[in-house]
Amino acid sequence: MKKLTWLADSRSNVKSFPAGVQDDIGYALYSAQLGEMSTKAKPLHGLGGGVIEIAANDESGTYRAVYAVSIGDAIYVIHAFQKKSKSGIAAPQPEIELVRQRLKQLRSEVKNAEKKSS
Repeated sequence: MKKLTWLADSRSNVKSFPAGVQDDIGYALYSAQLGEMSTKAKPLHGLGGGVIEIAANDESGTYRAVYAVSIGDAIYVIHAFQKKSKSGIAAPQPEIELVRQRLKQLRSEVKNAEKKSS
């Protein structure tokens, strides 16, 4: 089973979501740790391979968690947020930009750690 690592405020964000949404996201992340993909998860295009978005809904809205599976030997939860708009867009641009920044930093840190260990 792969290790689960939470970046920045992603864990506290998920903990602030409604209980049912937390369950859906938790189960999807557990599936990812086992090497499987939940039906609530799908690839998030435009950020490189291995970046997955989990979508969960309840009466208060739509929630998203984004994680990466192809970096090192862990699963990294990069960001989690509530989608505020009603548009058909998967995630608002400011949220995607935050994911992009955190992903870039994560890839750099993992690359540097691998250089030090070899």
